[in-house]
Amino acid sequence: MKLKTITTLCLAASTLLAASTAMAWESEDGAHSTSASVALSSDYMWRGYSQTDNEMAISGSFDYGHSSGLYVGVWGSNVDFGDGDDASTEIDVYAGYASEFGDTGIGYDIGALRYIYPGEDYSWNEVYASLSYSFFSIGVAHTSDVYGGDEDATYYSAGFDYNLPFDVALSAGIGYYDYDETGVEEQTDYRLGISKEIIGFGFDLTYIGMDNDGEDANGNLADDRVVFTISKSM
Repeated sequence: MKLKTITTLCLAASTLLAASTAMAWESEDGAHSTSASVALSSDYMWRGYSQTDNEMAISGSFDYGHSSGLYVGVWGSNVDFGDGDDASTEIDVYAGYASEFGDTGIGYDIGALRYIYPGEDYSWNEVYASLSYSFFSIGVAHTSDVYGGDEDATYYSAGFDYNLPFDVALSAGIGYYDYDETGVEEQTDYRLGISKEIIGFGFDLTYIGMDNDGEDANGNLADDRVVFTISKSM
């Protein structure tokens, strides 16, 4: 990436971090709340492969939550899908409901998400659901118009999160993308990372990779790599 682009990303991240401290809010009765986050990453990896042509990414989110479990939010990042593609930004808009089954400790989350790419016409929708208990989670996401086409695809995932000594968090996960489209191979991605909060900032270091089918389908965008992220949540 050119130095000018790196400098622009860093300045944008600094501006957002400085301005975002006033974004968090909660009503007096605790029924309504908002939160925001911003992150600067060495790459934007999604389900095992880069969305920024192996370059840096800056992302941010804004969320509203209700004490009942209802939530809505928006997340955005820069993207780069190569020559001939006019999309430079991804905006995800989502809404859902998250709660717990009584006092079982089993949490659930169901919702819908729309991927939007200004400048291109391949925006698409996805519905998702997940369960979590203790250190473990499983999830499924389904779409009938993957990547803006007319094909179905389902993504299955499982995760493990555990707190290590010295307030270091360990996170591991695996995902399996099942495409209904003829000629598109199923793909598996995996990740293993650690993170820690220091002076109010989050630092994350994650190893990400894909199986041979994923690497064949996505080329060097799916090469194994370590991604570093610094973030601020409010």
